[in-house]
Amino acid sequence: MIIFPAIDLRGGRCVRLEQGRPEREFAFSDDPVATAEHWVEEGAEWLHVVDLDAALSGSAPSWEVLRGIVEAVPVPIQFGGGLRDMRGIERALSLGMKRVILGTSAVENPSLVRRAIEEFGAEKILVSIDAKGGWVAIHGWQELSRLRAVDLALQMKELGLKRIVYTDIARDGMLAGVSAHAVAKLARRSGLLVIASGGVSSLDDIRRLKGIERWGVEGIIVGRALYSGALDLSEVIALCRSDADYRYAG
Repeated sequence: MIIFPAIDLRGGRCVRLEQGRPEREFAFSDDPVATAEHWVEEGAEWLHVVDLDAALSGSAPSWEVLRGIVEAVPVPIQFGGGLRDMRGIERALSLGMKRVILGTSAVENPSLVRRAIEEFGAEKILVSIDAKGGWVAIHGWQELSRLRAVDLALQMKELGLKRIVYTDIARDGMLAGVSAHAVAKLARRSGLLVIASGGVSSLDDIRRLKGIERWGVEGIIVGRALYSGALDLSEVIALCRSDADYRYAG
């Protein structure tokens, strides 16, 4: 599995939000570029970058900040936040992002996902399925849609999507432990590759996800646990690369 250190941008800083709530923000750095360089120095093979301002308001992403991150690090980056049309997707990819992540736009405008896959290829397009109680949240997680997570996954698969990011909003930023059962259920029912996010707090969480890797769980996004020191990135990477057989207990 691939470990994706999370870099969430808000007001020019690197922050984490508890359960996606803007009023419960924890700032970890005033220098996103230095933060990206730090995680790469620690061994990160990918970075997961989200522009929260763009996600919450629908405004354009902070392109200059993003350009600085891309130019500073040699590893691929997947980016989401505020990408609502083909022009934004194309600009992000032209900037050097390896993948772009669509969230609200995938729910409100599924044809955009189809067009993006046709134009840029399925390896460059992800959809973020951010769920609360099984229902998909949109607009920076501030509203609940009428779609179930698994239904959205199956809909996106029909459009040619190969990979999703799945976040359990109730656990995100809370260090509450990962919901391996929900991740496993979504991976098995959808048949899509899944990058799990939300609640990762310990090596035991990594082991739980490692135990369902064979069902298509190919990565883990880790944020607050890394920034707080609860997890050491090099240890997490070593565990994910190990040949140990961690069986999922259900």
